[in-house]
Order: sequence, then C-alpha cells, then structure tokens
Amino acid sequence: MVISHLIKKQTYFDSVTLMLIGSQVKKLPGIDSTVVGMCTDYNIDSLKRLDMYQSVFDGLTPNDLIICIRAADQKTAEAGIAEVEKRLASRKQPSGSAELPPTSQEEAARRLPEANMVLISVPGEYAAREAEQALNNGRHVMLFSDNVSIEEELKLKTLGGSKELLVMGPDCGTAIINGTPLAFANAVRKGDIGVVAASGTGLQEVTSTIHRLGCGITQAIGVGGRDLSEKIGGKMTLLATRALAEDPSTKVIVLLSKPPAESVLKTLYAELKGISKKIVIYFIGADPKAIEAQGFIAAHNLEDAAIKACDLSTGKQHNSEMSEEQIKEAAASCKMAGKHLRGLYSGGTLCDEAQRLLQPVIGEISSNTPVKGCKEMADVYKSTGHCIIDLGDDNFTRGKAHPMIDPTYRSERMIQEIADPEAGLILFDVVLGYGSHLDMAGEMVAAIEAGQKKSGRKLLLAACICGTHQDPQNYAQQQKILEDAGIKVFPTNVAMVKFAQHCLERNK
Repeated sequence: MVISHLIKKQTYFDSVTLMLIGSQVKKLPGIDSTVVGMCTDYNIDSLKRLDMYQSVFDGLTPNDLIICIRAADQKTAEAGIAEVEKRLASRKQPSGSAELPPTSQEEAARRLPEANMVLISVPGEYAAREAEQALNNGRHVMLFSDNVSIEEELKLKTLGGSKELLVMGPDCGTAIINGTPLAFANAVRKGDIGVVAASGTGLQEVTSTIHRLGCGITQAIGVGGRDLSEKIGGKMTLLATRALAEDPSTKVIVLLSKPPAESVLKTLYAELKGISKKIVIYFIGADPKAIEAQGFIAAHNLEDAAIKACDLSTGKQHNSEMSEEQIKEAAASCKMAGKHLRGLYSGGTLCDEAQRLLQPVIGEISSNTPVKGCKEMADVYKSTGHCIIDLGDDNFTRGKAHPMIDPTYRSERMIQEIADPEAGLILFDVVLGYGSHLDMAGEMVAAIEAGQKKSGRKLLLAACICGTHQDPQNYAQQQKILEDAGIKVFPTNVAMVKFAQHCLERNK
C-alpha cells in the first residue's frame, strides 16, 4: 500500500460535500482508505488513527483542504486524488442559467420576502449573530448549529420570547413546521398531535411511530437539549407548548425531554395545568409516577409516548407494532458467538434509551454518553464488555458530518466490533428521513459483510428502523436489504432492545 496526498490551502468546501466525494472515491478499485476534509483537529486525528498522517500536514489550519488516499499502488492513489479534484471542480460550477445561492441572510430574505423562519447552519462562532439578526427581523429561528454558548442561547431565547418568536436550538436537528420537515425529519401525515422535544432522534422516533400507527402531526417543535436547564428556564418549551395549546388543530400535546431542572419543572407544571388539552410527557429517566401525580399522562419510553398520543387522538386503543410474543419468538433460536453486547447508534436519544432499558437487566454497561448507572468508556475508540455508543456525539462528529449523513466511521467501527471475540450481539439504528443517507441499510450491510469476511466471524445482528414508508429512502426496501443479510429488523428501538434482553438472558 502507498499513501499519496494533496494540500489545497485556503480552499473551503462544506463537510457534507467532502464526505460524499470521499466515500464515492473510496469505492473505486484499488483504494483502501480516503480522507477528504478540512484540516480540523478531528480529521488530523482520523489521519493518525488510520496511520496516514504525513509530516507535511504540520502547521495546516482548518481553512486548508487535505486529500489523502491510501491505495494499492502510486498510480491508483494519484488517480484517486485526480478523481476527487474532478468532483470538487464539478461542484463549483453552476449549471446553465441556475441562480447562484445567496451569500448572506439579507440576500436570502430579498429573494424570499414571505419567509418567516430562518434555518441556520454555520460554525458556532457565527451562529448567534445570524440568529439575532433573524429575530430582530421578525423571523423564527431553527438553529441547527452547535458550539453556541449557553450565555448566547439565553440571550437569543430571551429576545425570541419577548417577540413571541421561536428559537429552536442550538443543536436542533429536527422539526416539522406546518407539514414541512426541517433538517433531519421524517415524512409524516398531518393530524392532531403536537410535539415539543428537546431531543432530535427522540422526536423522529415518536413522530414516525405515530405515523405508522395511523395518526398524524400538527407541529413537531425542537427546542434544543439545554432548554429545560436551570440557566435557560424552559423558555422555548413554554412558548411552543402555549402555541400548541392555542392551536385549534392540535388535540393532544406530547413533551419529550431529559428531566428538567427542579426549578424549571415547577414553572412548567404550573403552565401545563392551565391547558385543557391532553398532555403526554416522557421525561427520559424520570419516575412516571411523579408525572402522573401532577395530573398528566406519563409515558415509559418513546414507543409508549407515541402509542398513548394515538390513543388520545382517536379514542381507540393502539398496540405496539411488534408484540412481546413476536419479539420472544425472534430471539428463541438466536445464538451469540461472544458474550457481550455492542450498540452502534447514530441517534443519541436512542442510545440513551437503550442504556436505560438494558442496565437494570444486564448490569454494567459502558458508553461515551453514559446515563445514570452506566460508566464512562475508558477509550471511546475501543469497546470492552457491554458497550453502547452514541456515534453522533461530539467525540466522533467534530469536523465531520453526522453519522446519519456519513456512515464512514460507523462502518469502520462495525468491522472492528465484528472482529472482537468478546462481541456476540450488535445493535444499530437506521434513521430514515430528509437529510439522512439515502441507503444506510446498504452501507451497514456492506460493512458487516466486509467485517465477516475479514474476521471469519458471524455475529447476531439487530437493527431498528426509525422512519415511515413515505420517507425518500423507501422503508420497505431498507428493511429488505437488512433482512436479506440475515439481520433481525425491528420497528422501534424499544422492540430491538427487548429482543436483546431475551438474547442475553438465553445466552448467559
């Protein structure tokens, strides 16, 4: 193997474009590994981890572009670099009379003067400024950007609240507003259930399950993971909930979040008690009895939140898509090649939920994002024992696209876990919807087959699909790809985790 590289100083492309080109070129014959990205700390670490780092990279900055390829020979490596350059050049050229994209928020507003919301996805150091400008111009904000300080968040949400304008975020990855999916969101029907969530994949899991159960959504409003902290005080949760309470189309309200700060909880409950509509609450990890004691309907998990919302919406009882008996039957003949569980999640809330459900049953679990009762991984790049990992956490996404967009590292990690003789069962999620990879099932199956071929091991594998049959990835096709590869497929994370419980108990 040889390594060849090209440095393009002061040349910028967004991480998604670079990821897509890098993954496409990696599939060419003779190419072993590619790193195509800006010279961020994360990409430098990736080069070192792949043993592709060159001393010439010393002193480069995040404004510089690196193309580095390891291939069977020099000619193949250089051809790979040439192909990357060709694809980058084609991205720069507008087609025919196509209008160039706006270069500022002001220009975008001139082109679309009727717009009343701004979706902001820029580096964190610039995000607050752009959000403040949007609010001062009377527009709601969806702040996809992360790395926004809590002080900036408080300032923005105070300003938004004074103007009755939503500030969804920062780090808000999912919303459905007036039927329009924003960022990572699923294609769901309109209905009479409104959702307010401080959780991106939690919101996706609940809204897509509601859709599959036959009901629909009025609005699904993300508020950012820190909104219910003591510092922020639940400003946007309160504003969004009031908006749904006043919306004649909304019959049922669902709240999803980690447990709020105690001081915020008192204010929130006081506000909610003044709303006449039915309210389902899932505070992840909180005691359901405490919620019920306040007069609200408590959910025990994300699937349960969706089922209870549908029950209230229709006045009819809904059941889980996969019964307990079906789950037990799926696990009945399963054997594990190793004794430990590994979870490779792209959805942070799904990773959290899996830990909370499994820890009381199987005991010690390690994670890079441990919940109460689980422990911190000693090395996030190497699993030991039972291990459930959030691959969308900052450790893995700094300077790179999210694993729901770019499966590269999750594919590498899948191959690594399959080779580990301790591993016997691997769980993973396939999150469909707008913004997500168009064939995540295919990418995962390719990684699994590569791992099995390389290690000679065949593990028990299970996947849950978060999405709807109207999503652009084609739910049925994604399910078939997984099942044809011998992977057990489940409609919700809860169903998959129950399957894992049965397998672990049977293979003690």
